Amino acid sequence: MTELRVYLPIEDLQPQFAAYLSSSTRGRGYPPFAGQNSLIVEVAPALAIHRITDLALKSAPDMEPGILYTERQFGLMELHSSSLSELSDAGRAILDGIGARAEQQLKPQILYHDIIENLSDQHAVILNRSREGSILVPGVALLIYEMAPALFACVAANEAERASPNAVINDVQMMGATGRVFMSGTLAEMQLARDTITRKLGSLQGRS
Repeated sequence: MTELRVYLPIEDLQPQFAAYLSSSTRGRGYPPFAGQNSLIVEVAPALAIHRITDLALKSAPDMEPGILYTERQFGLMELHSSSLSELSDAGRAILDGIGARAEQQLKPQILYHDIIENLSDQHAVILNRSREGSILVPGVALLIYEMAPALFACVAANEAERASPNAVINDVQMMGATGRVFMSGTLAEMQLARDTITRKLGSLQGRS
């Protein structure tokens, strides 16, 4: 049996998040571009992701794989295309192939969020040591947001950028036990980003 953990179509990738998915530290396949559409899937056991990838690419061969990764327990992939119909075809083939429905994924859990105002220079320096997105600068408001499963950080970051396009994505941790988003900007931008993420995660269907 293949367990569907995350089934996440993301329409209209935003510029910063698309660039993040294309970075050498995250994507190792075909790079996505702003405006394309992405399908992100996580399953267990881990090696079942190769059957998922096979089903998707044979049904929609023009889709491009950006990420194919196996952890100890879970496997995940990211595919993208400019065509929404290709995204739908790939998704339908995956779900039919494993006998699952999209709403059988795990429902995202919000674990923690906070906004840190007027970030200190020392705090910015130590966070920049491990960031994978844009650099943090002192004085900004920093949004930190944690959820599970980790892949929901992807839709969180993309929707937050859509709502606050002038904000900066500093890091998106999308693999592991939990997902985390680090964004910075004005306090008003971070409040809007936080509220957007909360609404989006709350709207996604899934099992407990």
